Amino acid sequence: MTKQTGNVADRTETPEKRLEQLGLELPPLRPPVGSYVSCVRTGNLLFTAGQGVDEYHGKLGRDLTIKEGYKAAQQSMLNLLSVVKNELGELSKVKRIVKVLGMVNSTEDFTEQPAVMNGASDLLGKVFGEKGKHGRSAVGMAQLPNNTAIEIEMILEVEDEEESS
Repeated sequence: MTKQTGNVADRTETPEKRLEQLGLELPPLRPPVGSYVSCVRTGNLLFTAGQGVDEYHGKLGRDLTIKEGYKAAQQSMLNLLSVVKNELGELSKVKRIVKVLGMVNSTEDFTEQPAVMNGASDLLGKVFGEKGKHGRSAVGMAQLPNNTAIEIEMILEVEDEEESS
């Protein structure tokens, strides 16, 4: 039986089904653009490398609106969730989103980085419910690789190897 609440995460069984219900799908994995790996697991923690976006380029406060930045943050989080699913096999092995760091390509006078990063945080809440509540930093950057609008990385608590077998 499912709870009937306004939160999508309470009405469906898996994070993947919640994404589907939201009309979203995980994109293909983006290859690393340097000498690093997309994520590292140590014990029951998973650390992701930063993920930018291919669709949104330029600076918030000049080239992009807050609404476009919000969408860019959501897309960046979908890219991260693709990495997590590839590593774990299924998103239901995520026990908790611990920390999110959002780097927003911004003009010097742009101060709405938290509003932009809500695109990622809101998505995590819809997909993971209580498990998606996390600590977060949202900072402005003078520039990001390939002039991407945003780059996000995160730390997750995941099921122990023994729990997932």
